[in-house]
Amino acid sequence: MREFHNVLASVAFAVASLSFATAAEALAPAQANRTWVSGVGDDTNPCSRTAPCKTFAGAISKTAAGGEINVLDPGGFGALTITKAITVRADNVEAGVLVSGVNGFVVSAGAADHVVIDGLDFEGVGTGLSGIEVVSAGDVLIRNCIIRDFKAGNASGVHLSNTALVRVTIDHTTIYNNGTGVSIASSPNTGKVKLQDSLVLSNPTAGVKVVGSGNNVTIAGSTVIGSTKALDFVAGGGSASSYGNNVLSAGDTPVALSLQ
Repeated sequence: MREFHNVLASVAFAVASLSFATAAEALAPAQANRTWVSGVGDDTNPCSRTAPCKTFAGAISKTAAGGEINVLDPGGFGALTITKAITVRADNVEAGVLVSGVNGFVVSAGAADHVVIDGLDFEGVGTGLSGIEVVSAGDVLIRNCIIRDFKAGNASGVHLSNTALVRVTIDHTTIYNNGTGVSIASSPNTGKVKLQDSLVLSNPTAGVKVVGSGNNVTIAGSTVIGSTKALDFVAGGGSASSYGNNVLSAGDTPVALSLQ
């Protein structure tokens, strides 16, 4: 009889354990394809439209790969490290990323991942490292952003330090008053930047700096002015191509860039 009771107890314990595990799985938050942040949100929320999160960092763990973080209303949403394919987007809403002494966004995603950063306002308050640091990804689209005041050391508005091929497109973006506007310091042949319909203004060191061979910047419909050098090629720096309607100047001296 004692053995029978022991068997019953074991079965009851197993059933209880299974029920507890099933309940825990049911309570575990699923990642959503679209999440939301708000200036009055809370990172303990599920980041839904009606219960938004407070920060981008809080929302990304609740957003599925390939999904989208949307900004619901004005606010400052903090620094973010992106490790997967994702879109971070603000549409006609003030979406601030204000940092001091660190990077604004770091893109460290997979080799086939697509990353979109759209409509954000990056502010480095004079001590930020880089507005957007690109370490790895398949491609990165930076669109409709303002990136300014990243000036600590060799700081840049956008900085590429990737070692595998990454294609970065900067579209309709203003890069203002950083140490360097755009810096491509990738390992040879791995940094490809297209700067289109953008303004790169008053970045003292250089508008666009290309460090090391094989890296390339293509400029189309953009203005790069107010820097000591509009284009700065360092350590056998790669190449630049122009597709017309560009304005480039080093200080007040126009820079000629042959049409391709």
